[in-house]
Amino acid sequence: MKILGVIPARYASTRFPGKPLADICGKSMIQRVYEQASKSLSLSQVVVATDDEQILEHVSNFGGMAVITSAAHQSGTDRCAEVMTKFPDFEACINIQGDEPLIDPKQIDLLGGKISENGVELATLIKKINTEEELFNQNVPKVVCNNKAEAIYFSRERIPHLRGIPPSDWLKYHTFYKHIGIYAYRSQTLQNITQLPISVLEKAESLEQLRWIENDFKIHTLVTELETLAVDTPEDLEILLKKLNAGN
Repeated sequence: MKILGVIPARYASTRFPGKPLADICGKSMIQRVYEQASKSLSLSQVVVATDDEQILEHVSNFGGMAVITSAAHQSGTDRCAEVMTKFPDFEACINIQGDEPLIDPKQIDLLGGKISENGVELATLIKKINTEEELFNQNVPKVVCNNKAEAIYFSRERIPHLRGIPPSDWLKYHTFYKHIGIYAYRSQTLQNITQLPISVLEKAESLEQLRWIENDFKIHTLVTELETLAVDTPEDLEILLKKLNAGN
């Protein structure tokens, strides 16, 4: 199966304008993500999807491939859908977060293997929650799955609720999972889900994957043990730089 790796990259981030071009020890963030994604054995091609000419030129300068997409897109999924129309011979797409410069190619390969299976239209990664900080953090989406490892629901709240047990003890009694925001889609499925109207649950939680579940699309999940480090703010970048410098 030919799988395209797409890295959505917007310049006008509210919390961190110009984030894709931020310097990380001599390389831009987007270059680091691109180079990590290019190590994946599952991807036939990696491309950056951007609405900014500066990012387009920068990617070209370090030898990568980039395409300009509409500035009107509301999500990385929408941007991926536009890109896939430019690559009609690809059967699937993996949406790779452009703000995770240390992403492990093994995570991409895990999804690549799953989306290649018969009957799988959508797939994503989840990871066991080990700390109360993550469990109670509304910026960390949680997920519950059925016995087929298909996502039933995503929420910013801690789910499921453990009745009769003090919240401080929840991790002792149940295995909770957080969502890792990397997706694999079959090409036609990607086009289909982006044509759906915003749903009630999506609007309530501000999580686009709920729109897919509400419309009866099955999202297969795979557990990863690998941690990701997203850079959402300049403060996050400082944390990443300290981690990299400590490793040198």
